[in-house]
Amino acid sequence: MSPVVPQDTASLKLLITREVAALRAAARRDAGVRREAEAPQDRGSSGSCPCGGGEGAPHSCSDDPDGPDGHDPWGCVCAALPAIPVSAALLAPVRDEDGRVVDFTVRAGNHVRSAQWLDAPDAQVGRRLLEVQPGAAAGGLVGALSEVLDTGRAVHSYAVDYTEQHRDGLHRTKLLYDAASCGDKVLATWRPALNRTEMMSLDAQYIASMGWGTWDLLSGAVIWSEGLTSIFRTDPARPLSLTELCDAVLPEDVPRFAKLMTALLDGEEPPGAEVRFTVLGEVRTLTLVGHPVIATDGMPWLLRLIARDLTAQVRSRQRLAETRRQTQRLREEAAAEHRVASALREALLPTHSAELEALGISVAAAYLPAEEDASVGGDWYKCRLLPDGRILLAIGDACGHGLDAVARMAQQRHALAGLAHSPGTHAGQLATWLNELLCSDPAAETATGIIGHIDAARNLRWACAGHPAPLLLRGDAATALDTEHRGPLFGLLPGHEYATATVPLRSGDLLLLYTDGMVERRGQDITYGIDTLRKALESCAGLGAAETLDRVMSAGPADDREDDACLLAIRLG
Repeated sequence: MSPVVPQDTASLKLLITREVAALRAAARRDAGVRREAEAPQDRGSSGSCPCGGGEGAPHSCSDDPDGPDGHDPWGCVCAALPAIPVSAALLAPVRDEDGRVVDFTVRAGNHVRSAQWLDAPDAQVGRRLLEVQPGAAAGGLVGALSEVLDTGRAVHSYAVDYTEQHRDGLHRTKLLYDAASCGDKVLATWRPALNRTEMMSLDAQYIASMGWGTWDLLSGAVIWSEGLTSIFRTDPARPLSLTELCDAVLPEDVPRFAKLMTALLDGEEPPGAEVRFTVLGEVRTLTLVGHPVIATDGMPWLLRLIARDLTAQVRSRQRLAETRRQTQRLREEAAAEHRVASALREALLPTHSAELEALGISVAAAYLPAEEDASVGGDWYKCRLLPDGRILLAIGDACGHGLDAVARMAQQRHALAGLAHSPGTHAGQLATWLNELLCSDPAAETATGIIGHIDAARNLRWACAGHPAPLLLRGDAATALDTEHRGPLFGLLPGHEYATATVPLRSGDLLLLYTDGMVERRGQDITYGIDTLRKALESCAGLGAAETLDRVMSAGPADDREDDACLLAIRLG
């Protein structure tokens, strides 16, 4: 029968407590009992030898007695130094005139080096400590050893960041010193804070963002690696117990963590689990892999967990997913905007009136987007027969792209259509009124445009607001109309009155109006683009309006156009 997996923190902690208690009870029944030894007597510093001799007891430290009671106490100490597995030395104090300890002399030492670039203590015998370990001066070591002599209290794991200058450069290591008084001398040992294997392990934990811990279910002892301590940001001296670890699990992930712990307590090796923990108010995502240590009776007595911190990767995946969602949303919005704008353009820029064909005037228009799927802009045109018999022709470019530009284009085009029906108005007046309309609207942007009329005598009277001049094809020569009367952009200068110019047209003439997207290229003077268009137009001699636009549009590469373009061709029969 499969064990019931707890679904909340309290139930999980209860399960762990119950399982550990049952395990300890079972282990206690078969455990041997050790009788506690009496505490050793404090021998003080009355001259007793570390070998146990003295005060009537025989000594085993020396066959050549030189000291009191017929033995050599320091010989016993020195003989024991080689058995110590870390660097060890017997140090005698060096005092100044006032009796203060200013240094120590190395009286004896063993052969163990605490670092490859440091000398072994037995090579330092007879020399001063600050001579053989000059880096100890900055670490306060002499003062700490002097205090051992003065107080008789030993020091444990006294840390010194030890640095030495050698011929091949600077060397540094952290050394941990242990020292105790030995008569009027000090017995000191020192070792690296981390050996090479421990340092490589620590580096690996930080690089891989991982750590591990062990939980002794019988004794309750918990040991965490520095990597796990760093992940959970806990005091290294107080690693979390299993029940304390449960409290850090995000409530939604308790069932997943409980499944892992239940399997481990049953002596199984479950697959890894991704569990989120709350660490100092921050949610961290860890991958946990567990291993139970099984006793001969088949019961687990110790659990090991390896944790890898995936928080950075999870956040990166979340940011990437959000970016993809935003990109998709923007793509969908752009597609919808393009569909709406294209539909609006088709509605706002209809084909020319058939009434003009009856007058022997052929008209063709084209809209060229900079890219096939690009948002449409504010380019527009208008060509229609007015009630008074004149032909209104206009072209413009409202600032911007997308629906905002289309809205401004519609505003300007419809405003012109309404103004154009005012009797007796000329192109300059229409341009002036349209400019006032844009200047009075705080939300409006600037725009360029050309407004003109062709009367019954086939004279073109036109006004210009910062727009490229129309091209006139007469015979096989194309020229740009004179723009000395050109005025500022629409919406730029309120109160400006636009002037007009008159150009007599002949039968067979072709007038080409265009927006700047047709002739403007980055890094290129616009006059070069206009001249290129003019030459292309000259190759269209004798063609109708529609054929002319087809040839002009195919004459230049479309992929170098950076802005939308609009073309309006009018041919007089």
